Parts: sequence; C-alpha cells; structure tokens
Amino acid sequence: MRVHITLECTECKERNYLSTKNKRNNPDRLEVKKYCPRERKVTLHREVK
Repeated sequence: MRVHITLECTECKERNYLSTKNKRNNPDRLEVKKYCPRERKVTLHREVK
C-alpha cells in the first residue's frame, strides 16, 4: 500500500524531496515543513502527483 510521492515547495514551486506514504492511513495530501535549498530556509512542502 505504500506509494512514492514528490514534495514540492509552496514558495518557489521546486520539487525537492521524494518520499513514501501509506495511502490507507493518509488518503489526503501530505504537508510537511522541510528545508528548501533554493530559499535556504524551512518552508512548507506539499505532495504533488
């Protein structure tokens, strides 16, 4: 049930991270605060298809 997802920065729109999630436990889109190398700070990253 684990699927690969891509995390995109909400400020610069760069796709920085690859991760996995369990669709059964988290059916909605994942939102995580992570470091953005382009912005050089911690920003909100959202799951994209």
